[in-house]
Amino acid sequence: MKTEWDYTSLAAAYLKRPDYADAAIDAMLARAGVGAGARACDVGAGVAHLTRMLEHRGLHVVAVEPNDAMRGFGKTRTRGAAWFEGTGEATGQPSSAFDLVTFGSSFNVTDRQKALAETARIARPRGWFACMWNHRDLDDPLQAELEAAIAARVDGYSYGTRREDQTCEIEKSHLFGEVTRLEGSVVHAQSKVECLEAWRSHATLQRQAGDKFTAVIEEIAAVLARHPSPTVLIPYTTRIWLAQLKG
Repeated sequence: MKTEWDYTSLAAAYLKRPDYADAAIDAMLARAGVGAGARACDVGAGVAHLTRMLEHRGLHVVAVEPNDAMRGFGKTRTRGAAWFEGTGEATGQPSSAFDLVTFGSSFNVTDRQKALAETARIARPRGWFACMWNHRDLDDPLQAELEAAIAARVDGYSYGTRREDQTCEIEKSHLFGEVTRLEGSVVHAQSKVECLEAWRSHATLQRQAGDKFTAVIEEIAAVLARHPSPTVLIPYTTRIWLAQLKG
């Protein structure tokens, strides 16, 4: 399925991205009262990071992903999830079918109001919506140095809506009740080579750096080369916004 951004060349690199914090996922399911046997639709499922975590907790998961390469990797990494081609605005799923609809690092690449309306359509009455991202801890010394290297070469570099508080956007739809924000920490270990490869697959950086992208990657490589350890420990915070469908 053709979308505005084609992630085909990035799919393999996404396999080495971090999972979400277990504590945050468990808190989300507890708050929603959603457990083993419940039905979840994971939208923009990518290579199945969140899909797998929901499966491992006993949920019956339908994964929706527009990119063929991402979906192919996701299918090989899940046990019982059913995979479908679709987008956040048009999942192709039946109405009133799911206890929980999740967007793992994908809500920001949708038309968010249309995605919320689609969530309301496919969720069961009083079902739940959740969107989440892993945010690198930019106060960590190495991450701060990397950010400075990028900012020095890409004017106005921004992570866009993925680092915004999603509360106002959810409330604007008038479809959901009170928004709950949940967090959990996770540390992801990568080799320097894997870390550099992750930056090469960073779609937001590619788009904003344009013809400066190669120079930025070279500077990131130089920063990593100065790092004293062959292993890079990257601290993340999983941030989740959770809300229940009204009425």
